[in-house]
Amino acid sequence: MFSRSTACRGAQRAARQAVRPSQRRGLAAPASGSFQYQAGDANGVKFASRDYAGATTTLALVAKAGTRYQPLPGLTEALQHFAFRSTDRRSTLRIVRESELLGAQLSAYHTREALVLEAKFLRDDLPYYVELFGEVAASTKFQPHVYFEEVLPMLQFSHKRFLANPLDMAINSVHGLAFHRGLGNPTASSSSHPYTKYLEADTVEWYSKVAYAKPNVALIANGAEHSDLSKWTNEFFGGLPASPIEQVTTGTEQTKYHGGQERIAHASANAFVVAFPGSSSPSGKFYKPEIAVLASLLGGQSSIKWSSGFSLLGNAKASPGTSVKTTSAIYSDAGLLYTAITGNAEYVAQTAKTTVELIQKIAAGDIPQELFQKAKAAAKFTELEYGQDTTAGLVYTGSGLISNNQSYQIDEVAKAIDGVTEEAVKSAAKSLLEQKASVSAVGDLHVLPFAEDLGLKV
Repeated sequence: MFSRSTACRGAQRAARQAVRPSQRRGLAAPASGSFQYQAGDANGVKFASRDYAGATTTLALVAKAGTRYQPLPGLTEALQHFAFRSTDRRSTLRIVRESELLGAQLSAYHTREALVLEAKFLRDDLPYYVELFGEVAASTKFQPHVYFEEVLPMLQFSHKRFLANPLDMAINSVHGLAFHRGLGNPTASSSSHPYTKYLEADTVEWYSKVAYAKPNVALIANGAEHSDLSKWTNEFFGGLPASPIEQVTTGTEQTKYHGGQERIAHASANAFVVAFPGSSSPSGKFYKPEIAVLASLLGGQSSIKWSSGFSLLGNAKASPGTSVKTTSAIYSDAGLLYTAITGNAEYVAQTAKTTVELIQKIAAGDIPQELFQKAKAAAKFTELEYGQDTTAGLVYTGSGLISNNQSYQIDEVAKAIDGVTEEAVKSAAKSLLEQKASVSAVGDLHVLPFAEDLGLKV
């Protein structure tokens, strides 16, 4: 274990530009360049870092092993729950105790495209955690008793939690309708089949040798010097296989949009999701900044206390108790623009109808210019805040490096949104209505509408 130096290395100070008086009246100021990632390659492993003033570092190992890429159901979840358990050199207890002594935080989670191992620690401890990540990826012990006694119960809990949440069920449902396999795979086990039919410790170990191969991983750091990350990556990541143990093509084909509708009865609550083709991530080939502005324009949730906000749905939902949120979900080669509605079944049905009517209104160009400017400013802020956020920046950058060899750069996103015009948003809304929608209803199916009731094609 590396000892921490008594004197903290001097951290770089973020350069700040003085804001000119003419800029203070703008709805959204240009982005700072302080949060740009610097990418590189060490020992065959892609890595990226951005350094800024502060005493802590966040390190993430991003693997191309999200549910999109799993060849068997449940593999991503199982591999996630094996993270930071015993390796060839350290026991689970030792990993826990050492991190407690260093005051660090360890976590593992997954998205549709990535499996992420994350550590937050004091920046002088970077060598220890790069070494630990290299060990976890290269030499975790996949012991059968650990699978049955510790991993399997977590999978079962995830399954029960998923079935108890109508909104999660609806969002996963529309992804399945929109993309079928790949991005359409649920992020949590929707049935008991994964851990009763497909999974065992040996299978998870085999998948780790695919997921943690050098071409499928990227090491990303916030709050670390680029030269230091390069040095330690080169030293501690030599044990990863140079190529996957087997070439798995699941999820690697170009994503196709399909559309359709699904209705699921549920006794506890109501959720209704309307979705359309969206935009890829900024590092992808199908990035459409106008989709982010359209999502902000539809909105549904206010960002200002004591106000319903400026968004169309925020002011048009059927009741104050009805929850509405429009999201632009972005992935490496595709995206999904969806509005999720929860609450009383009758109010949910009314708000779903209003959602389609508002999209038609935007497509017709019947939107005040002031409202468009507010939506554009809010979209820019949301994108920049998301990219500046530690977790989102790590995942976006890691996935971008693995899939497109391009890291997430905030300034480029800001410029793209600045260039969005009213005509582009109008055209985007019109194209939504011309394509098949993906519609999922979970709850009281006697009241919740069909897609045809809303005038949508499926």
